[in-house]
Amino acid sequence: MTAAEALLAGPRGRRMLLAYARDAERILQPEFRNDSFDYAVSLASYHLESGREGARVLFGPGAEEARRTVITADHVAHRLSQGTFPEVTAVALRSALADAVDAARYWQDPDGEDILVDAKPVRGELLRVAEHIARSTHALWWTTPAATDQWSVSWSEDGTDSVDSTTAELLRDYRDRTAAQEVRAERDRPADPSANWSGWWWSTPPTRCSSRLQFDGTPAGLWFVEDSMGWERAITRQVNIPDGARVYEVDGAQAWAELCRQFPVEVTAQKRHDWYRTTGRSGRWVIPDWPRFSEQYEGVHLTVAGYLAAAGTAIAVDADTASVIAGWAPDETYWLTDTVNLDRDDSRTWVCDTSGSHPLWVEVHHS
Repeated sequence: MTAAEALLAGPRGRRMLLAYARDAERILQPEFRNDSFDYAVSLASYHLESGREGARVLFGPGAEEARRTVITADHVAHRLSQGTFPEVTAVALRSALADAVDAARYWQDPDGEDILVDAKPVRGELLRVAEHIARSTHALWWTTPAATDQWSVSWSEDGTDSVDSTTAELLRDYRDRTAAQEVRAERDRPADPSANWSGWWWSTPPTRCSSRLQFDGTPAGLWFVEDSMGWERAITRQVNIPDGARVYEVDGAQAWAELCRQFPVEVTAQKRHDWYRTTGRSGRWVIPDWPRFSEQYEGVHLTVAGYLAAAGTAIAVDADTASVIAGWAPDETYWLTDTVNLDRDDSRTWVCDTSGSHPLWVEVHHS
């Protein structure tokens, strides 16, 4: 699989390509046009999810005409084929990636854009976008392992950790809670995966996480948040990592599958409804057993490329078992030891400026 094909392999990667193409068109053609690619995507996505619970609603001038205008995946692909793309910039790539991450929803059916970008004609044209991005040096860090310069992000007003437990205590509590949830879910929840039921759909460890600094000195964790809550203030701190820390690299579906094969824990009853909706797969589910994993590794890192190719997909672990990378952010490293700790003397406060076309995180310098 080429780098471009890998960007098309998963729903998050396809959404990133879509966001990049839409932004590129807006840069080259800032005025509204009803024959634009962006408008075609909006209408096609609306019709693909129309009638579903929670579907988007069209309102305002022109809404009635838009409801009657049927735009197919072929129309969208044709308009994309006519587009040109400016030179790739670090800002444009980050914006597209942030949009794709924010749109992740692992407890519901794929939305209109997810369905659209998975349609064969649209995927065919998105390959051209993927090839354009894959040639850029700004995407090279997407395949690199965890950086040595790591920063945690806190969304609380004072930046303090909400939990005072040690990592070992967090892992023990997590192990016991996961086992108890599976017993309760097996007893209380319907076995039909399509039943209207939801639960804890994440597959992340219960411990501290961090990410590297971006090209402009901002931590990646400020930008890449799945289903964000609209936070506009954050405090970041540098993470002290001991020399020789063993970090498992998840650079795609195969690495995640191997992690689950080595350290499996059954979560079928508690995950089946959410993960069926988001992947369409029915069957047994496992996630990594993070307490056992912590006996061999200090951390686990998900590369950006691994996230784009594999997050939100049903990853086969063996003949009848699968798993999902859910609730992670690209370039996120989770730490499973207290030998990794925060530098309490180096904290930085950030606020989000939303006045422009894209959010911008700005550091607050205290006098």
